[in-house]
Amino acid sequence: MKRVEEYINEKIKSKGCIHMALVDPDKCTPEEARSISQNCQELGSSALMIGGSTCVGGGPLDETVKGLKSGSGLPVILFPGSLFGLSRYADAVWFMSVLNSTNTYYMTGAQAIGSRMVKEYGLEAIPLGYIIISPGGTAGFISQAMAVPYDKPEVASIYALAAQYMGMRFVYLERGSGSDSPVSPKMVQSVKQTASNVKLIVGGGIRTKEQAKELAKAGADIIVTGNIIEEKGINELRDIIGGIEEGVNERSV
Repeated sequence: MKRVEEYINEKIKSKGCIHMALVDPDKCTPEEARSISQNCQELGSSALMIGGSTCVGGGPLDETVKGLKSGSGLPVILFPGSLFGLSRYADAVWFMSVLNSTNTYYMTGAQAIGSRMVKEYGLEAIPLGYIIISPGGTAGFISQAMAVPYDKPEVASIYALAAQYMGMRFVYLERGSGSDSPVSPKMVQSVKQTASNVKLIVGGGIRTKEQAKELAKAGADIIVTGNIIEEKGINELRDIIGGIEEGVNERSV
C-alpha cells in the first residue's frame, strides 16, 4: 500500500466512515473545481474523486484536476469510466474492474491497456471491485453490466467476496448517478458481513442527510456524492457529512 491508500485507511480508522466528493470534469470548470475543493476540505470531506462514464479526457480533464489540487490539500483520485479518464496530474487512480459486466473489456481488457499509462504517469493504483446495482445509470449502460437487483443483497455480497478473494482491497456498490435512491442499508450490512476484509464504498442516489446516516450506520466505509455543492449548495454537503458522523455514532447503539 502506498501513500493515498494508507491515508484513506487511516481516515476510515479514525472516523469510522468518510465522505468523498465526486466531480465530473465534463460539467466543471477549473475555477469551479478549485472552489469545490476548498469547500469540501472545509466541510470535512476526506478526498476528491474525478471522473465520469462519458469523460472527454485530455486537456480539460488535466486542467480540472489541477483546479482541484490548487484548492486544497485533499488527495485527488481518478475514477475513470474509460482510458480517457486518466491524468498524470492526479494522486491516485481507482484501478477497477466491473465485476458484473457482460463484456470482458470492462473486467480486464481496458485495465490491461491502461496499465502502462498508469505506470508511466506514476499514479498510485488502488485495486477496486466495481459492482453495478440496478438501475445502474450511465455507468451500467456503458459498462454493459448485468445489474444486481436492488432487492438481492446476497448477490452483491458474493460479488464482493469474490473481489476480496481476488485481492481487491476496496469494493464499490454503484446505484448509478441520477438514481432516485441509494443502495439499501440491508445490502450494505450483507456485504460487510460477507466480505469483511474489504473497505466498502457506496455511491449513487445519495441526496439527504438521513440516507447518508443510514448507510454509515449499516457499515459503509466510504460514502460518495456527486457535485452536490453546485446542485444544492454548501449546506446540503454539510448535512450529508453530519449524517455520516451520526450514523457512525449509532453503530453500537
